Amino acid sequence: MEYIVHRIKLRPGVDPQRFESWVRDVDYATCAVLPSVVTFSVQRASTDPEAPFHYFEIIGVHDRDAFARDMKLDAFHGLEEVFDTMAVVVDEIAGTRVGSGYSQRSSW
Repeated sequence: MEYIVHRIKLRPGVDPQRFESWVRDVDYATCAVLPSVVTFSVQRASTDPEAPFHYFEIIGVHDRDAFARDMKLDAFHGLEEVFDTMAVVVDEIAGTRVGSGYSQRSSW
């Protein structure tokens, strides 16, 4: 499994609650039509308007090439269009998990 982590900064004047509502209601729901996405979550990091980033998202995929293909789908482009009005990705890192990792529960 490969993980992609994006640090996200809200655009000036964007209400964090608006962004979080969109994440819960639209962003998460759209993952179901992106076959390469295995896990996806967004975490709030800071509410300080001057913070270098406000959120980070973690995307888990089995195949980075398949995810690249999913990024060409209309559903993904719809996400990008709305996301770009509210926020910008300021940094990306990606890597492959070492071993099976650890989880106390089977579902987070």
